[in-house]
Amino acid sequence: MNILITGATSGIGYQLAQDYAKQGHTVIACGRNQEALDELADIDRDNIQTLRFDITDIENTKQALADIERVDLAILSAGMCEYLDVKQFDAGMFERVFRVNVFGTMNTVEALLPIMPEGSKLVIVGSLARLLPFTKAQAYGGSKAAIQYITRTLEVDLKEAYGIDVLGVSPGFVKTPMTDANDFEMPMRVSVEFASKAIRKGIEKGKRDIGFPALFSGMLRVMSLLPQGMQVALSRRMAKNS
Repeated sequence: MNILITGATSGIGYQLAQDYAKQGHTVIACGRNQEALDELADIDRDNIQTLRFDITDIENTKQALADIERVDLAILSAGMCEYLDVKQFDAGMFERVFRVNVFGTMNTVEALLPIMPEGSKLVIVGSLARLLPFTKAQAYGGSKAAIQYITRTLEVDLKEAYGIDVLGVSPGFVKTPMTDANDFEMPMRVSVEFASKAIRKGIEKGKRDIGFPALFSGMLRVMSLLPQGMQVALSRRMAKNS
């Protein structure tokens, strides 16, 4: 398969690129960090190609993907996270986070559609953070809630219009450079190797929403069914204990 991965310069995307290349697939690793892209290319020069572009720039994204003939599987894992201090409210944070996590992802979808044939798969990485009103996560969780809704609606329309299957990924805490910056407890945090295996296995099985780790995912999904007042009270308690 020809597999395109955004956010391939670190974290989950970096691991996925290596693992799919080991399986003999042609991997198109995309990101902004040229040094990390060069490292990936050195790992497997036969199976890994690299593209450097900024997904928040639609023209740059279209131009970067213009010479690709076919993508059988696209995994859109590029993302960013910032946390809000409500005592120093920063509306610009929402713009920065949504620009990457939502608008950048949709820029990539637009550029990919002409080169994804019927039967191909589009995989969009969200987060379990969308399920509960976690403290300080207004921008990040809000962007991932938006991505979840967009993913599900694209599942409806892209199958009808193009024959493309759309899958969602909902990770919990994964040990990456992004989560290494967190200063709070991250229960059940898993490795990028674990995340890559879960995602690849879920894609192979055609799972609509690939959530992991299973126990943490199940717990948050159950808690998301609680009345909203109870969710807020629970989140306040967790914030005080963090």
